[in-house]
Amino acid sequence: MPRVVTFHYTLRDPSGRVLDTSTGAESITYLEGSGTIIDGLDQRLRSAPTGSKLTVAVPAKEAYGERDPAQVQRVKRAVLPVAGELQVGERFQAGEDRYAPVVTVVAIEGDDVTLDANHPLAGVDLTFEVEITAARAATTAELAHGHAHGADGTGHCQ
Repeated sequence: MPRVVTFHYTLRDPSGRVLDTSTGAESITYLEGSGTIIDGLDQRLRSAPTGSKLTVAVPAKEAYGERDPAQVQRVKRAVLPVAGELQVGERFQAGEDRYAPVVTVVAIEGDDVTLDANHPLAGVDLTFEVEITAARAATTAELAHGHAHGADGTGHCQ
């Protein structure tokens, strides 16, 4: 039976640099198997009891995937849905549809812009330091909706 798990984490890259942390912020609450967190972390937290402190290594292919060179495209500046000046490193959604990919500007050469639709952490092995602060059986409503309704199961978040 899937659980709803609440945890704090610190995320590090292979060099040990902290990429993100929930320390000093709100913890993460998710429904196991819902796709709310990366699959590799979800799988490794299954059945970890409340109070567990784990170091979890997640290879790139089980995190944000390997880098895909086909996701790097050169386009004309005029076709981009962004007004104003563009800068290398800038990120934006490539279309008006909320499901359009988020791209990163990697090069600008005259009227040509090279965009990368890979996730910024694609190709990166990740290490999570995790503390499980709560775990409980998912409610029928959470299972039907496909997401956690808060740490105690009474809220309903979208």
